[in-house]
Amino acid sequence: MTGIQRGMSRGLHGQIVEVMAQRILSGQIPQGATINVVELQADLGVSLTAVREALKVLTAKGLVDARQKRGTFVRPRSDWNLLDADMIRWHFDDDVRPELLEELHEVRGIVEPAAARLAAVRAEDVHLEALDSALAAMSSAADDLAAAEADIAFHKALLAATGNELLTKMEVIMEAGLADRDRLVHRVKPSDDSVPSHRRVVDAVRAHDPEGAELAMRELLAKAAEDLSEVRRRK
Repeated sequence: MTGIQRGMSRGLHGQIVEVMAQRILSGQIPQGATINVVELQADLGVSLTAVREALKVLTAKGLVDARQKRGTFVRPRSDWNLLDADMIRWHFDDDVRPELLEELHEVRGIVEPAAARLAAVRAEDVHLEALDSALAAMSSAADDLAAAEADIAFHKALLAATGNELLTKMEVIMEAGLADRDRLVHRVKPSDDSVPSHRRVVDAVRAHDPEGAELAMRELLAKAAEDLSEVRRRK
C-alpha cells in the first residue's frame, strides 16, 4: 500500500497532485523527462483516471505538457508558474529550494517599502482597523502558528491599504513565504518580539507619513534579514 493509499480518501486528488509535483520540483522527475503515465499510476497505486486528472492540474501550473508522439513530459523551469500559490507552498513544504526564501526577501524589499509609503497616503479607517487587529493578534499569540497567522494578516492588510488591486495580489507570494520564514525563525528565536517593529509601520501609516512608513518597513525587513542569517548560522 502506498503513502497515498494510507492517507484519507478525502483529498486523495490533492495528495496525488502534490506527490507528483514534489517529484518534479525536487528533480526526481527532471525537466524534459517523459512521464510514463501507466508506470506512474502503478507506482502510486491509484487509478489511471486519477493520475490523468492530476496531470491536468500540473499542466495548468506549467509543470507538464503533452504532445503527440512525445507523450507527457516535464516542461523547462522557465515555463513553470512560480507565482501560483500551490507552487510556492510546494517549494517550501519539503524545502525543495531553500534559496527561495532569499528570493522572497528580495521581492519583499522591492515591494513592501513602496507599499508602506503608498498606504500612508491612501489608508482608510478600515485598513487601519485591520492593521491594528493584526498587531493585537501578534501581541496575544499563544503559539508559533498563531503568531505566523497574525504576521501574514498584517502584511496582507498593509498591501490592501495601498488601494492598488495588483499590489494586493502579491499576498499570494507573501502568505506562503512568510509562513515558512516565521516557522524557521520562531524555531531558532522563540522569544523574539516583532510587534514593536510592526507597530512603527502602522504608526507612520496612521500619521500619513510616507517617508516614515517606508523607513519603518525597511527597518522591519532589515531585522527579518538578520533573523534569516541567524537561522542559517544555527543550521
